[in-house]
Amino acid sequence: MTAFLFQLSFCLASPVWLLMIFAPTRRITARVAASPLTVLPVLVVYVTLAVPVFPEIWTAVSSPDIDRFRELTELAGGAGAVWAQVIAWDLLLGQWMHLEGRRLGISPLVMSPLLVFTILLSPLAFPVFLLLRAVRMRSATGAAGGADRTTRPVSVQGR
Repeated sequence: MTAFLFQLSFCLASPVWLLMIFAPTRRITARVAASPLTVLPVLVVYVTLAVPVFPEIWTAVSSPDIDRFRELTELAGGAGAVWAQVIAWDLLLGQWMHLEGRRLGISPLVMSPLLVFTILLSPLAFPVFLLLRAVRMRSATGAAGGADRTTRPVSVQGR
């Protein structure tokens, strides 16, 4: 059951990722990406995995120590809960990146590979996005003659 829930956590997040990567300009993608509720199914998996090992999770997070965390992840439910938490966090991060990329007018040809990179290694992809965002914001400000154009939302039209 734990192995199934481990796999299910990513399967529940996949539709949102697929929309943002393969249909980034669609109206439905904008609506879905704007909702924090997309992570709720993944969080249900997290709770299902976390409840049986909650004492171990509490010990690991209330007194952070590498050995306690290692003990937690040696438990199938502990590793699965950590995985579901990572999936939920990565999804929220990806949704923000997608929306911010659309707002700034960053091409889907740039954002889609960056979102794939975020799925795989979000701690490396996120700083790349922040750098891209800073460059884009700086160039938009310069192009507007010093006025801050970045607060105007980009229209997302359905196709």
